[in-house]
Amino acid sequence: MITLDNLREISPCVWEIPKSFRSDMRVPARIYCSREMLEALLSEHSLEQAVNVSTLQGIQGYSIAMPDIHQGYGFPIGGVAAIRTADGVISPGGVGYDINCGVRLLKSAFHAKDLREKIEPLANQMQRDIPSGVGRGGEFKLDHSELNKVLNKGLKWAVKRGYAFDHDPQAIEEYGTYAAADAEYVSAKAKERGLDQLGTLGSGNHFVEIQEVLELQDADLADAFGLFQGQACVMIHTGSRGLGHQVCTDYVQLMNKVMPKYGIQIPDRELASAPFRSDEGQQYFRAMAAAANFAWVNRQIITHQTRSAWKRVLGSREAGALEILYDVAHNIAKLEQHDDKEYIVHRKGATRAFGPGAQELSEQFRESGQPVLIPGSMGTFSYVLCGTAAAMQETFGSTCHGAGRKLSRMKAKKTLDYNKLVKQLKDYGVVVRAGSASGLLEEAPQAYKDVDSVVSVVQASGISRVVAKLKPLAVIKG
Repeated sequence: MITLDNLREISPCVWEIPKSFRSDMRVPARIYCSREMLEALLSEHSLEQAVNVSTLQGIQGYSIAMPDIHQGYGFPIGGVAAIRTADGVISPGGVGYDINCGVRLLKSAFHAKDLREKIEPLANQMQRDIPSGVGRGGEFKLDHSELNKVLNKGLKWAVKRGYAFDHDPQAIEEYGTYAAADAEYVSAKAKERGLDQLGTLGSGNHFVEIQEVLELQDADLADAFGLFQGQACVMIHTGSRGLGHQVCTDYVQLMNKVMPKYGIQIPDRELASAPFRSDEGQQYFRAMAAAANFAWVNRQIITHQTRSAWKRVLGSREAGALEILYDVAHNIAKLEQHDDKEYIVHRKGATRAFGPGAQELSEQFRESGQPVLIPGSMGTFSYVLCGTAAAMQETFGSTCHGAGRKLSRMKAKKTLDYNKLVKQLKDYGVVVRAGSASGLLEEAPQAYKDVDSVVSVVQASGISRVVAKLKPLAVIKG
C-alpha cells in the first residue's frame, strides 16, 4: 500500500513516487495534485495503477497522473504515458473502452442574457433531436460500406456529406481524421454495434450543455479564441459508443493471448500489451484510430443536430452558424514527436495541451497554443484553458480532462437524494433534461471532485493556462 511517506514533493502541486519504490519500475510516477487531493487518493488504488504503468516496456520520462486521477481499467483515469515506438508497447488499457471520448465547444454570436426565454425551448428541441441512452440508436443509420468510410475518413466523410462546414476540421484535434485508421481491423461485432449510433450521446457522464461565458481570465487569449463575456456556448461530451467499447474488448483479449509470445510481463493483466511494431500492436493501433474517427464524426453529427435545433428555435441563419472553438480527445493513443523521438502517447482520461509553436496545430492556434476544454459536472463550472510550453517540456503536452469521480456510480445512487438534487439544480438555474432518475444521480455534482480545485492545480503547475470560466444554463443527459 502506498503511503504519504513514499511520495516526495517535487514542486508546488507535483509529487513523485521514485523509481526505487518498486523493483519493476522503469521510471518514476509523477502526480499533479494538491496535498489534500493526494491524501484522499491514498485510500484507493489509482496511485498503485500509476506505479504499474511505470513498468511498461519503452515508457519514457514518467508515468504521469493528472489531478482528476481516479481508478480505471489498467491505467488510472487521468493517466499519461509516452512510450517509445522503437522498443515499446501499446496497451488498450492506456486508452480505455470509450475510445476518443472527448469534448467539443461551440461558440454562438449571442449573449446568453438575450436567450433567457429561449433556453428551455432550446433544451427541449436538442433533447428531441439528439438521441441518448444505453444502446440507443439514432436517425443516421449506415450500411457497412458507408460505415467503413466513416471509420477510414473521419471528418472528411462528414464534410463530403454536408454534416460539417468546410472549416470545421481546422478546430479539431488531428483535423478530425486519424490517418492511421483502417476499418479492416475493426471486428464485425464492433461495426454492428456502431451502425445506428452516429449522432447519439449514450449514457453515463455524456452530455450536451448550453453554457454562458461567466468570466474571462485571460482577455488576450479569449479574444484569440473568439470568446466574449456573457457569450452563449454549447459543450458536447461523448465518444465512440458501443463500437469503441467493442474494439477495446476485442484487443484486450487478443493481447492477453499474445503477451507470452513476446515475453511481456506485467503486474496487472488489465495492462495487456503488445509491442507497438508487432502485427498485433499495429492492428490495435489502426482499429483504435478508426474508432477515434467514428467518435469525431459522432460529435460532428451532434454538432449538425445542435445547429439545426438552434436555427429552428431561434429562427435565423446566424443561430445555425455555431462555430467550433475546439474538439479534444480524452481517451486516445497518439503518434507524436518529442525531443526528436517518436512516441505513442497514451492519454487515458487526459487531454492533449500543446503549447505555442506546435506544428501539429492548425495555423489559427499555432501562435496561442491549443485550446483545452475541461467540463464540470451538472451545476458546476466548465473551463477553457490553453496549452503551454511547460506542458510540452513536463507532460508530453498533456493536462487533465475534467473533475474526476470521487463517488462510484453505485455509491452515488445509494447515498444521494433525487429530489434534493433536482431542487439543487433548479436553484442553480440549470434546466435539466435527463433520460432517468438513476442516470441523473450517477452524474450529480457531489459524485465528482471540485473542478475548480482540479483546474487550479494545472494552472499552478504551469501545464495549462486558464482562459475562461463557463456556467451551465441547460444540460441534456443520457
